Amino acid sequence: MTHTSPISFVQSLFRSAADPISPPQWLVDEGQQRLVLLLNHVLMQEPEAQARLARKKGSVIQVRWGFFSLSLQLTPAGLVNVADASRSPDLVLSLEDQPPWTVARQVLQGQRPSVQIEGDVQLAAELAWLSDNLRWDLEEDLARLLGDIPAHALADAGRKLVAALGPWLAKVMPSPSAAAPTSVSAFRAGA
Repeated sequence: MTHTSPISFVQSLFRSAADPISPPQWLVDEGQQRLVLLLNHVLMQEPEAQARLARKKGSVIQVRWGFFSLSLQLTPAGLVNVADASRSPDLVLSLEDQPPWTVARQVLQGQRPSVQIEGDVQLAAELAWLSDNLRWDLEEDLARLLGDIPAHALADAGRKLVAALGPWLAKVMPSPSAAAPTSVSAFRAGA
């Protein structure tokens, strides 16, 4: 019979509490499949986007954010699918390790989060075109489910909520660049 000291038991609890909690693999797989379905739905609404991605068929794009990682392979139809784990990425997009609320604030204010890009330059250019030109028409999708009037009312409420959240988030969580002095002279003047 083995005995463990109470101190080592407590130390093991603190070590496990410091590790990030990772969801079970089946939940990660299902979440990635749902994200692929959403991306493909949006891509299918824009034939030009599909044509651009079809030219790069077989390419693998990996998106990294903190401990989150997703690899997508471009299909011949110009859509995306979860890439095989054995495939190495042609393009890696790494979001700066920022808290989700900071990224949400940037998106609500119409800014793009900071991204480090490594790999295929042409593929990166196609993705830049997609980010500039591809939009999800959520109101149209809601209209198919609920009808035109309720969809318009929900979309309008959503737009008002986003408009209200942007300034509020800017007050609650100022951006790091706004909080830091912009130059040495500004720092001395404030001292």
